[in-house]
Amino acid sequence: MTKIENEKQYHWALNRVEEILPLVKDDTPLDDPYSIELDLLSGLVADYSDEHFSIGEPTLVDMLKLRMYEMGLNQIALSKLLGITPSRICEYLSGKKEPTLHHARIISSKLKIDPAIVLGV
Repeated sequence: MTKIENEKQYHWALNRVEEILPLVKDDTPLDDPYSIELDLLSGLVADYSDEHFSIGEPTLVDMLKLRMYEMGLNQIALSKLLGITPSRICEYLSGKKEPTLHHARIISSKLKIDPAIVLGV
């Protein structure tokens, strides 16, 4: 099997998938030419998208900033909520330092952030 090599091919395949999609219903036989083409092209499009447009995993900095936004907190308010000094929060937000295990537990539980993200694993 081949793969999509460039963005021009990707856009062609994506447009073709959109053309074929209305022609394939839930009850369309798997050996129908449109069904086969849709299956092949959608796989190729998905592979190219995963390789070239992947978002990646969020970092602790991303999650801290997101939670601050969601909760309407500034660095000082976040510091008070977590019981961590403002300077340490600043170091975490700038990526200069990583939290200790003790601080990671606090951040994870109080901000509802996945421990794997907090610990960077």
